Amino acid sequence: MNPTIGWIRQLAESWRVPTALVPLVPFLLLLIALYAVIGLAAYGALRKWPRADKTIAFWLFISPWLIGFLMFTVGPMISSVYVSLTSWDLITPPRFVGFANYSEAFQDPRVAQALKVTLLYAVLSVPLQTALAFLVALLMNVDLPGIRLFRTIWYLPSLVSGVAQMVLFLWVFNPQYGLANDVLARAGIQGPGWFSDASWALPTVILMSLWTVGGAMVIYLAGLKDVPLTLYEAAALDGAGLVRLFWHITLPQLSPIILFNVLTGIIGALQIFTQGFIANGGPKDSLLFFVYYLYENAFQNFRMGYASALAWMLFVIILALTAVTARASAFAVYYETDLGGRRRRRTRKG
Repeated sequence: MNPTIGWIRQLAESWRVPTALVPLVPFLLLLIALYAVIGLAAYGALRKWPRADKTIAFWLFISPWLIGFLMFTVGPMISSVYVSLTSWDLITPPRFVGFANYSEAFQDPRVAQALKVTLLYAVLSVPLQTALAFLVALLMNVDLPGIRLFRTIWYLPSLVSGVAQMVLFLWVFNPQYGLANDVLARAGIQGPGWFSDASWALPTVILMSLWTVGGAMVIYLAGLKDVPLTLYEAAALDGAGLVRLFWHITLPQLSPIILFNVLTGIIGALQIFTQGFIANGGPKDSLLFFVYYLYENAFQNFRMGYASALAWMLFVIILALTAVTARASAFAVYYETDLGGRRRRRTRKG
């Protein structure tokens, strides 16, 4: 055994590091040393040029994140491009196959099913989540005793992990002894099969997603607090009612925040995984989300090349939908700094 490796193993054992993590010890030590050198260099740069240009210090301070981003994000992304052009099962060496994986994906009926389920989930869940979060934020934007407690109660479900949520709702929506069907039975209504019924599985997941609108609600609430009261007061003096106040002041002022929540909602919805994983794809592939199918090929069938091709297809879809949404928002999103410029441009065109 190499003396250095033996010393590292002894050091790891003295620190009681699990055996599986021993190979990572040299990398961690190197990373700590690198960060220490960067920190000392940045500190020296700040002391040497306290009032001069801080460009060097800036790059030194940002370099730990930049190095990590290049190593753990950009590097794997570039390597996945090559892997998507190969046939690789993690055991035998990768075999270059060109665009065969992409060609197969376009002909795979399960890819079409996964795209259908994922897009349908995104199209239905994102507007519902956006509307509910906005409505709750409007209701919570009051100064009443105990309102902070209600805000906290609405926000707490968004802190629950996806696995815990799915396990909880599997019990709530159990067709035999679940809470939902018990409540419906007391009202004389025959409850559906929920997750065990192919026609109800996806609507159940969409309904379940509304439980976590607390995060978006907090963002909307912060935006409502920033809307100047003088705008409402001036409009009220002119005789504007609640509907006009909402339509002409609240919505335009919060439109950038709405755009942000819609974009993050679309990206999150297209990457949904946990619900499909816990439900094992659902009955008749009714919960076969795209990322779950990607996972199935990568870590169950060990088709890393095909899974990488699916990942890049999903990346292109997310990028395209995000770009289209951002582009379309130019006609509905108003920024306080450029309203005058927009009015001037429209006047010239007119």
